[in-house]
Amino acid sequence: MEFLKRNYGWMIVAILAILPLFILSNTFKIDTTNGFLLLLVENAGKEGLSTLEMLYHITGEFAIRWMTAVLTCTPFFILFGVTNLFVRQAMGIATAVWSLLHFIIFIWAEGFLETFTQVNYVAGFIAVLILIPLLFTSNRKWMKKLKATWKKLQRWAYATIVLSLLHVAILEKTWLFYAIIIGIGLIIRIPFIKEKFIALRTKKVSIS
Repeated sequence: MEFLKRNYGWMIVAILAILPLFILSNTFKIDTTNGFLLLLVENAGKEGLSTLEMLYHITGEFAIRWMTAVLTCTPFFILFGVTNLFVRQAMGIATAVWSLLHFIIFIWAEGFLETFTQVNYVAGFIAVLILIPLLFTSNRKWMKKLKATWKKLQRWAYATIVLSLLHVAILEKTWLFYAIIIGIGLIIRIPFIKEKFIALRTKKVSIS
Protein backbone atom coordinates (compact mmCIF):
# COMPACT_ATOMS: atom_id res chain seq x y z
CA MET A 1 0.00 0.00 0.00
CA GLU A 2 2.88 2.34 0.84
CA PHE A 3 4.36 1.63 -2.60
CA LEU A 4 1.13 2.73 -4.29
CA LYS A 5 1.00 5.95 -2.25
CA ARG A 6 4.55 6.86 -3.29
CA ASN A 7 4.31 5.79 -6.91
CA TYR A 8 0.69 6.15 -8.01
CA GLY A 9 1.51 9.25 -10.10
CA TRP A 10 3.97 7.68 -12.51
CA MET A 11 1.91 4.46 -12.56
CA ILE A 12 -1.10 6.41 -13.85
CA VAL A 13 1.11 8.03 -16.49
CA ALA A 14 2.43 4.60 -17.52
CA ILE A 15 -1.10 3.19 -17.88
CA LEU A 16 -2.28 6.19 -19.91
CA ALA A 17 0.79 5.91 -22.15
CA ILE A 18 0.37 2.17 -22.74
CA LEU A 19 -3.40 2.03 -23.37
CA PRO A 20 -3.27 3.47 -26.95
CA LEU A 21 -0.90 0.66 -27.92
CA PHE A 22 -3.89 -1.70 -27.85
CA ILE A 23 -5.42 0.37 -30.67
CA LEU A 24 -2.23 0.00 -32.68
CA SER A 25 -2.15 -3.77 -32.12
CA ASN A 26 -5.32 -4.06 -34.25
CA THR A 27 -3.51 -2.57 -37.25
CA PHE A 28 -0.90 -5.34 -37.52
CA LYS A 29 -1.03 -9.00 -38.35
CA ILE A 30 1.64 -11.69 -38.26
CA ASP A 31 2.21 -13.87 -41.33
CA THR A 32 4.11 -17.11 -40.65
CA THR A 33 3.57 -18.80 -44.02
CA ASN A 34 7.00 -17.72 -45.27
CA GLY A 35 8.87 -17.14 -42.04
CA PHE A 36 7.87 -14.33 -39.71
CA LEU A 37 6.40 -11.23 -41.31
CA LEU A 38 4.72 -8.26 -39.65
CA LEU A 39 2.10 -6.87 -42.00
CA LEU A 40 -0.41 -4.05 -41.89
CA VAL A 41 -4.08 -4.90 -41.74
CA GLU A 42 -5.80 -3.41 -44.79
CA ASN A 43 -8.48 -0.74 -44.26
CA ALA A 44 -7.93 -0.61 -40.50
CA GLY A 45 -7.93 3.18 -40.54
CA LYS A 46 -10.88 5.35 -39.57
CA GLU A 47 -12.31 8.64 -40.86
CA GLY A 48 -11.02 8.01 -44.36
CA LEU A 49 -7.44 7.33 -43.28
CA SER A 50 -5.46 4.37 -44.53
CA THR A 51 -3.95 2.02 -41.96
CA LEU A 52 -0.52 3.57 -42.38
CA GLU A 53 -1.89 7.13 -42.14
CA MET A 54 -3.70 6.21 -38.95
CA LEU A 55 -0.47 4.81 -37.47
CA TYR A 56 1.35 8.03 -38.33
CA HIS A 57 -1.48 10.09 -36.86
CA ILE A 58 -1.88 8.18 -33.58
CA THR A 59 1.84 7.86 -32.77
CA GLY A 60 2.62 11.45 -33.73
CA GLU A 61 -0.39 12.84 -31.87
CA PHE A 62 0.45 11.04 -28.62
CA ALA A 63 4.12 12.01 -28.92
CA ILE A 64 3.34 15.73 -29.07
CA ARG A 65 0.60 15.43 -26.42
CA TRP A 66 3.03 13.94 -23.91
CA MET A 67 5.68 16.46 -24.93
CA THR A 68 3.26 19.30 -24.21
CA ALA A 69 2.30 17.72 -20.88
CA VAL A 70 5.95 17.53 -19.81
CA LEU A 71 6.58 21.20 -20.59
CA THR A 72 3.50 22.30 -18.64
CA CYS A 73 4.76 20.70 -15.41
CA THR A 74 6.90 23.69 -14.37
CA PRO A 75 4.19 26.31 -15.12
CA PHE A 76 1.75 24.10 -13.20
CA PHE A 77 4.12 24.16 -10.21
CA ILE A 78 4.51 27.95 -10.45
CA LEU A 79 0.72 28.43 -10.45
CA PHE A 80 -0.32 25.80 -7.91
CA GLY A 81 2.83 24.74 -6.05
CA VAL A 82 2.23 21.07 -6.86
CA THR A 83 4.73 18.94 -8.71
CA ASN A 84 6.22 15.46 -8.80
CA LEU A 85 9.60 14.98 -10.44
CA PHE A 86 9.10 11.28 -11.09
CA VAL A 87 5.70 11.86 -12.71
CA ARG A 88 7.43 14.37 -14.97
CA GLN A 89 10.12 11.82 -15.77
CA ALA A 90 7.44 9.25 -16.62
CA MET A 91 5.83 11.77 -18.97
CA GLY A 92 9.23 12.37 -20.57
CA ILE A 93 9.71 8.64 -21.11
CA ALA A 94 6.23 8.40 -22.65
CA THR A 95 7.13 11.27 -24.98
CA ALA A 96 10.34 9.58 -26.12
CA VAL A 97 8.73 6.15 -26.57
CA TRP A 98 5.84 7.48 -28.68
CA SER A 99 8.22 9.65 -30.72
CA LEU A 100 10.54 6.71 -31.39
CA LEU A 101 7.56 4.53 -32.30
CA HIS A 102 6.39 7.23 -34.73
CA PHE A 103 9.84 7.38 -36.34
CA ILE A 104 10.28 3.59 -36.49
CA ILE A 105 6.95 3.21 -38.28
CA PHE A 106 8.01 5.92 -40.73
CA ILE A 107 11.34 4.32 -41.66
CA TRP A 108 9.70 0.87 -41.75
CA ALA A 109 7.17 2.13 -44.30
CA GLU A 110 9.21 4.72 -46.22
CA GLY A 111 12.86 3.82 -45.65
CA PHE A 112 15.51 5.69 -43.64
CA LEU A 113 16.78 7.79 -46.56
CA GLU A 114 13.30 9.29 -46.98
CA THR A 115 14.01 11.12 -43.70
CA PHE A 116 16.23 13.60 -45.55
CA THR A 117 13.89 14.42 -48.43
CA GLN A 118 11.75 17.06 -46.71
CA VAL A 119 12.36 19.78 -44.12
CA ASN A 120 9.59 18.52 -41.83
CA TYR A 121 11.08 15.00 -41.84
CA VAL A 122 14.53 16.36 -40.95
CA ALA A 123 13.02 18.45 -38.11
CA GLY A 124 11.26 15.39 -36.74
CA PHE A 125 14.41 13.29 -37.06
CA ILE A 126 16.53 15.82 -35.13
CA ALA A 127 13.83 15.96 -32.43
CA VAL A 128 14.00 12.17 -32.07
CA LEU A 129 17.81 12.27 -31.85
CA ILE A 130 17.60 14.81 -29.03
CA LEU A 131 15.02 12.71 -27.19
CA ILE A 132 17.22 9.59 -27.09
CA PRO A 133 19.74 10.87 -24.48
CA LEU A 134 16.87 12.47 -22.55
CA LEU A 135 15.13 9.09 -22.46
CA PHE A 136 18.14 7.17 -21.14
CA THR A 137 18.95 9.76 -18.48
CA SER A 138 15.37 10.12 -17.15
CA ASN A 139 16.00 8.11 -13.99
CA ARG A 140 17.35 8.59 -10.48
CA LYS A 141 20.69 6.95 -11.26
CA TRP A 142 21.57 9.49 -13.96
CA MET A 143 20.20 12.37 -11.87
CA LYS A 144 22.72 11.54 -9.14
CA LYS A 145 25.50 10.89 -11.63
CA LEU A 146 25.10 14.06 -13.71
CA LYS A 147 23.99 16.33 -10.82
CA ALA A 148 23.60 19.93 -12.10
CA THR A 149 24.38 18.82 -15.66
CA TRP A 150 21.21 16.73 -15.64
CA LYS A 151 18.98 19.82 -15.62
CA LYS A 152 21.00 21.41 -18.42
CA LEU A 153 20.60 18.25 -20.49
CA GLN A 154 16.86 18.14 -19.89
CA ARG A 155 16.51 21.71 -21.18
CA TRP A 156 17.07 20.33 -24.67
CA ALA A 157 13.40 19.34 -24.43
CA TYR A 158 12.60 22.92 -25.50
CA ALA A 159 14.47 22.40 -28.76
CA THR A 160 12.55 19.18 -29.23
CA ILE A 161 9.15 20.83 -28.93
CA VAL A 162 10.13 23.63 -31.34
CA LEU A 163 11.29 21.07 -33.92
CA SER A 164 8.18 18.96 -33.34
CA LEU A 165 5.87 21.94 -33.82
CA LEU A 166 7.75 22.80 -37.02
CA HIS A 167 7.35 19.20 -38.17
CA VAL A 168 3.61 19.26 -37.49
CA ALA A 169 3.03 22.78 -38.85
CA ILE A 170 4.63 21.97 -42.21
CA LEU A 171 2.41 18.89 -42.43
CA GLU A 172 -0.53 21.26 -41.79
CA LYS A 173 -1.73 19.20 -38.84
CA THR A 174 -3.24 20.52 -35.61
CA TRP A 175 -0.27 22.39 -34.11
CA LEU A 176 -1.65 25.77 -33.03
CA PHE A 177 -3.40 24.35 -29.95
CA TYR A 178 -0.14 22.87 -28.65
CA ALA A 179 1.82 26.01 -29.57
CA ILE A 180 -0.58 28.19 -27.55
CA ILE A 181 -0.35 25.95 -24.45
CA ILE A 182 3.44 25.83 -24.62
CA GLY A 183 3.61 29.57 -25.33
CA ILE A 184 1.52 30.37 -22.24
CA GLY A 185 3.78 28.06 -20.23
CA LEU A 186 6.89 29.85 -21.44
CA ILE A 187 5.37 33.24 -20.58
CA ILE A 188 4.65 32.03 -17.04
CA ARG A 189 8.33 31.03 -16.75
CA ILE A 190 9.54 34.60 -17.44
CA PRO A 191 11.28 35.60 -14.14
CA PHE A 192 9.23 38.69 -13.17
CA ILE A 193 5.94 37.00 -14.16
CA LYS A 194 6.97 33.82 -12.35
CA GLU A 195 7.77 35.81 -9.19
CA LYS A 196 4.38 37.55 -9.28
CA PHE A 197 2.52 34.23 -9.54
CA ILE A 198 4.58 32.68 -6.72
CA ALA A 199 4.04 35.75 -4.51
CA LEU A 200 0.29 35.62 -5.20
CA ARG A 201 0.17 31.90 -4.43
CA THR A 202 2.18 32.35 -1.23
CA LYS A 203 -0.11 35.19 -0.14
CA LYS A 204 -3.22 33.06 -0.65
CA VAL A 205 -1.68 30.21 1.37
CA SER A 206 -0.75 32.56 4.25
CA ILE A 207 -4.28 34.04 4.31
CA SER A 208 -5.93 30.65 4.38
